[in-house]
Amino acid sequence: MSRIGKIPVEIPGGVTCTIDGQTLAVKGPKGELTRTFSPLVKIAEEGTTLVVTPVDESTEANAQHGLTRTLVHNMVVGVSEGFEKKLQLVGVGYRATLKGRDLELALGYSHPVKIAADDGISFEVPDNTHISVKGISKERVGQVAADIRAKRPPEPYKGKGIRYENEHVRRKLGKAAK
Repeated sequence: MSRIGKIPVEIPGGVTCTIDGQTLAVKGPKGELTRTFSPLVKIAEEGTTLVVTPVDESTEANAQHGLTRTLVHNMVVGVSEGFEKKLQLVGVGYRATLKGRDLELALGYSHPVKIAADDGISFEVPDNTHISVKGISKERVGQVAADIRAKRPPEPYKGKGIRYENEHVRRKLGKAAK
């Protein structure tokens, strides 16, 4: 059995869970998430916890056991607290602005880069060099943040680009002078 999968998922107050076969629907103050899981695991609600158990002792069931427990936990945390990724723009002239719900970035290209806000994703720009991506799905928040970072990843010589907050960029030496 998976060590992570053995840990029950606590359901906080204000969050309701509905299990229909292999489909789990979690509803909370921030929104609602639904996901269908593998038939190799069984999800059961026991009091104020959700328990994930493998159907058999196969390697595939063991792998799905830990994965499913983590996904269920992320769903519960997402609808109760939400997730956030912070990005930082480093470089002269690099800045971010909000245009309605969408994000507009000046990244040194000849044109501004526009990023549309999907359903369930919101952007915050506390100042023009910091971006905060918020949402209830950890997977979608991480993917949107990675897509923004991919528009201008940090380069190793000057360190310019978009990086996650607290990300360390390994710097390289440039040309050695004579």
